[in-house]
Amino acid sequence: VQLQASGGGLVQAGGSLRLSCVVVGRIFKTHVMGWLRQAPGKEREFVAAITSDSENTGYADSVRGRFTISRDNAKNTVYLQMNSLKPDDTAHYYCAARFLWADYVDPRTYNYAGQGTQVTVSS
Repeated sequence: VQLQASGGGLVQAGGSLRLSCVVVGRIFKTHVMGWLRQAPGKEREFVAAITSDSENTGYADSVRGRFTISRDNAKNTVYLQMNSLKPDDTAHYYCAARFLWADYVDPRTYNYAGQGTQVTVSS
């Protein structure tokens, strides 16, 4: 299983970015997909998650209302639309997968994670 994230970059505060993650492997249609992030010197934290049928989504308090997670099961791709970006959003963003919805906010419970993509927000 490979999770290939892209779309990161350098953006000014208030700007937007859209991250994409293509999953190569058979797990995509049955797994919860999530986005995690890790800033230098900090632990990896949960950002957003979406169930396999897109019926449910969840967000960290710090991004709710600014970020939107979505998925396209036909393309094995999960997206993270990030608006109103802040310098505190600067981190390495990873897409990740897990089977169950329960405890989706715990980044340690994701079974698969990719190499990620860097997002840098300048003030």
